[in-house]
Amino acid sequence: MVLEPVLCPSCSSDEVVRHGRSSEGKQRYKCRNRECCRSSFIRDYSYRGYLPQVKQQITEMALNGSGTRDTARVLKVSRTTVTETLKKRSSPEVGE
Repeated sequence: MVLEPVLCPSCSSDEVVRHGRSSEGKQRYKCRNRECCRSSFIRDYSYRGYLPQVKQQITEMALNGSGTRDTARVLKVSRTTVTETLKKRSSPEVGE
């Protein structure tokens, strides 16, 4: 039996515990690092819009002047995902 360590995608900490299952039956994990901004995550997302790399691309395309429809078409995600990602990225952080 080989144990593969699970690392948090945000802080790369190995202080990760299992945290139940998603509605699709995939294992959910929780980061226990107090400085980490991410509470739970799934290792293998089935929808591309949840991937951190895609969310970063959405932000970069918006900064370069691409519209939401264009961004959604190029990245193969829904327009709602693009809009919600941009809303979350543009909202001020608590405590700043």
